[in-house]
Amino acid sequence: MTMPHHALEITLTRPPHPRRPRHATNRQPLAPNHDATRLMALLPAKTPGRAAHRLRQRLDTRLPIDVITTHYPDASGQILLNVAFSPTTHATLRHAADSAGQSLELFVKLALHRALAQHASDEADRLDQAVHHLLTGTTPAHLLAAVGHALTRTPGAAPC
Repeated sequence: MTMPHHALEITLTRPPHPRRPRHATNRQPLAPNHDATRLMALLPAKTPGRAAHRLRQRLDTRLPIDVITTHYPDASGQILLNVAFSPTTHATLRHAADSAGQSLELFVKLALHRALAQHASDEADRLDQAVHHLLTGTTPAHLLAAVGHALTRTPGAAPC
């Protein structure tokens, strides 16, 4: 039986020293973006969680890893998020999860879902206000035409 491979993305909040990604690729082949703050890796493992854990074990001392995620969503549209918390943050989260009567994983998952839902709601409200502001100076048809033009314009092309 062949082991499935999982595409994982490593996010770094700061670019590593130029030699660090090269040094890390000795342990694990990596594909970096232009400034090496996002790296892709392909690992064989039974589950995405095991692949992320193995990747963190291989590279944690070689790169300043902040987050590891699965690059593709699973069948239910979810991605795996692998975050290493500092001991203080871990203890704080553990206390809050215990107070809420939840496992640490469930507590963090629900908090993340709430934060993402709030962000989506805030963004929808912000866009709604911006559209209403734009409609005070033009008609809906003109605004729709301008949005269509902006969305179909080639990035970097000279304005018409």
